[in-house]
Amino acid sequence: MKQYFADFHIHVGRTFTGKPVKITGAKSLTFTNIIRHARNEKGLDIIGIIDCHSPEVILEMEALMEEGSIVEHIDGGLQYGDLTIIPGSELEIYDENCKGPIHVLCFFPSIPVMREFSGWLSGYLKNITLSSQRIYASGKVLQKKVKELGGLFIPAHVFTPFKSLFGKGVKRTLAEVFDPDLIDAIELGLSADTSMADQIAELNKYTFLTNSDAHSLKKIAREYQILEIEEPAFKEIRMALAGKENRKVKANYGLDPLLGKYHQTVCSECYSPFDEDKGECLHCHHHKFIKGVADRILELSSAEKKQINRPPYIYQVPLEFIPGLGPKMLEKLLNHFGTEMDILHHVPISELERVVPLKTAALIGKAREGKLNLKAGGGGKYGKIAGS
Repeated sequence: MKQYFADFHIHVGRTFTGKPVKITGAKSLTFTNIIRHARNEKGLDIIGIIDCHSPEVILEMEALMEEGSIVEHIDGGLQYGDLTIIPGSELEIYDENCKGPIHVLCFFPSIPVMREFSGWLSGYLKNITLSSQRIYASGKVLQKKVKELGGLFIPAHVFTPFKSLFGKGVKRTLAEVFDPDLIDAIELGLSADTSMADQIAELNKYTFLTNSDAHSLKKIAREYQILEIEEPAFKEIRMALAGKENRKVKANYGLDPLLGKYHQTVCSECYSPFDEDKGECLHCHHHKFIKGVADRILELSSAEKKQINRPPYIYQVPLEFIPGLGPKMLEKLLNHFGTEMDILHHVPISELERVVPLKTAALIGKAREGKLNLKAGGGGKYGKIAGS
């Protein structure tokens, strides 16, 4: 078995002609720019690009195939040199049963299958060209179609307050919305980790994924995982998510939940920590709040906790969070050491000290060891490294 870095949730911001796909995504997030950046600067081995149902994104993929820049793997996936791309789609479910909105990820093995899925979707969406569109079909109908096409189905960022399975407001179970047997994995989101998610008993049987949900090139690989598989192909990824034949997720790398945008409950007006028992913000006396993921999980947690055999969840602070490490210094590091994966995992601290200030190298070392002091985020604002 070999080990591969993988991030399965990267948005397309614009098509190759400049038309919007993910409205909130950066204009630089074209399919071509994503694959170049993910391979050459981030150092990833496998990426999932969602929004590939958009017709112009399909045309761009097909054009890259025709010119020979990407090729299809016999076992699924698109190969761009030593980078494997899994085309996917993020969709929003909202019906009488689920009381959404709930976001889900769907992945497919090839461009022709994605084109077929896009054609099917066009009968259920108001605008097939855009990302994360509401599908006018139930979650279970969508699951059946994805499985009919040989795809993977994954509920997305399941604890974030907005647009997720366990988000704010409605208490529901996974089985009320989906067929539990047609789910391949669960994406945790930036404000939760493995130990938090395992407090929900109905999630215990699923593999957890930690993905970036990138809306810009620099956000790619802020969370990722290592897969242990024979080769980077769709068939192998499916086996890893199911834990079959020694394929598996070897380790999850994610933000410490304190750094996530929705970790703690905060005042919706001034974003100060909010005490629900007191019913008002102690800072500005506002009465409305945004419930944090940590408190939401406590509400939903099962009475009995099980000891689950999980891969390690390793707190990984992205380089962009490191105080004092700006774009120019990052470019200098990349010029010396290759990719962000190399800098975060392989380059000795003593070598980093030859290129960046000792303080910056020391912070990267502490980030590797999970020893940074953090200030919790909430209400849509990221946490910070203390003192930054």
